[in-house]
Amino acid sequence: MSTTHNNFLLGYDVGSSSIKVSLVQADTGAVIASATSPKQELPIEARQEGWAEQHPDLWWEHAVNATSQLKAEHSQKLKEVSAIGISYQMHGLVLVDKNQKVLRPSIIWCDSRAVSIGKKAFDELGSALCLGHFLNSPGNFTASKLKWVQEYEPAIYKQIDKMMLPGDYIAMKMTGEVKTTVSGLSEGILWDFREQSLARPLLHFYQLEESFIPEVVPTFAVQGTLTESAAQTLGLTKGVKVAYRAGDQPNNALSLNVLEPGEVATTAGTSGVLYGVSDHLEYDPQSRVNTFAHVNYSREHPRYGILACVNGTGILNSWLKNQLMTNHLSYDEMNTLAASAPAGSAGVVVLPFGNGAERPLANRDIGAHIHGLQFNLHNNSHVLRAAQEGIVFALKYSFDIMQEMGMRIHKVKAGRANMFLSPVFQEAFVNTTGAVVELYNTDGAVGAARGAGVGAGLYQSFSEAFAQLKKLDTLTPTPTLQTAYQAAYERWLETLQQYLS
Repeated sequence: MSTTHNNFLLGYDVGSSSIKVSLVQADTGAVIASATSPKQELPIEARQEGWAEQHPDLWWEHAVNATSQLKAEHSQKLKEVSAIGISYQMHGLVLVDKNQKVLRPSIIWCDSRAVSIGKKAFDELGSALCLGHFLNSPGNFTASKLKWVQEYEPAIYKQIDKMMLPGDYIAMKMTGEVKTTVSGLSEGILWDFREQSLARPLLHFYQLEESFIPEVVPTFAVQGTLTESAAQTLGLTKGVKVAYRAGDQPNNALSLNVLEPGEVATTAGTSGVLYGVSDHLEYDPQSRVNTFAHVNYSREHPRYGILACVNGTGILNSWLKNQLMTNHLSYDEMNTLAASAPAGSAGVVVLPFGNGAERPLANRDIGAHIHGLQFNLHNNSHVLRAAQEGIVFALKYSFDIMQEMGMRIHKVKAGRANMFLSPVFQEAFVNTTGAVVELYNTDGAVGAARGAGVGAGLYQSFSEAFAQLKKLDTLTPTPTLQTAYQAAYERWLETLQQYLS
């Protein structure tokens, strides 16, 4: 490995809840320090029902704040950073003018306003074209969000110089250059897999300017260098390489070294995701599960990421903490309280779909619901446990769709973070899905840092980059608990069908 003892890597994970940064020593793979900003979850603005926006300047502000936290104890190490990697919330739309000024708040991943626009495109272009070329319905993804701006905010649309994904924006703030990747374009339904080019049939149908699309660069490569201004703002050195960017779910898979066909990663942060890797052009005919280019995708060695996403995951837990619990309990205390209720929550059922249109439900927004409450029987513990079980059951619903597509999921990798810190969530997940779960000592920011090491040439292979990835625990199903969770899942499914019929 061409590293020295004083080579460091910096990884940013730009989420919708917070921005995390991790400092990693390149030659040892050791995580030196991490910081998060803000301490409470970032707000998501909903100016109308079904909308979800955040201003990109807020992400940059907290990226700077998180880096500043590291400077207090690691100022010299930050000066010795060789490369930066960026992980970001997927599907968001960022628009800038010729001066790289943001034109409007970002329309983020859980915004539902463009559902009807994507449906019309799917109906008129046809499933053969959309699924055969883009592997997805245009749905509620980035291209459809841009079409919404064209239709409803024409004055803003006329000022657009470039459209970006959230990670492209952070890279622009660092390097002054607007670029993107094939993986990123695919998540916006802006990539044509058959033609290996921009999704021109969709761009033409939407009458969107091809010039809005940034220059395409490899996922692992020197994509730009830190400007003097950005270096001063962050406390880094001018010229540091920005060498990796990827959406949060492909990056989560990378952070777990999930890169080859048949491997599966999961995460349960603001949203909950199952992410499997395939080398075949596979798609769900109803586009309830989506297929994108994975971080190691190439024409010669295609690797597709098959993504099942439940929007209402950690955000449900956060809502319960801040609203129902009125912020008197920590997440650890909530997990302990949830564990005091029995598996199946004594009949309480929670549908966690309260964060916009849900892809596994064919882009329907049915809202969140609590069913089966008996005032003389149930208390907060049952509701908290039912919420965690409901999230798992929603993931199981997507798990089954992936199985229908031909994936055989026996083992799943996850970082021990977010909802996977909860013993109840762990137990419910393994016993509902029947899959073995391996928990690792990693997260998105650390994965992005190691990805930057690959992109900058500090690591010669993925195996070298992830040599320090340590398995912390293995979770296996228990037959008696599987029986209890199967009964609870069937009850949950019956409740869900009331809203889908």
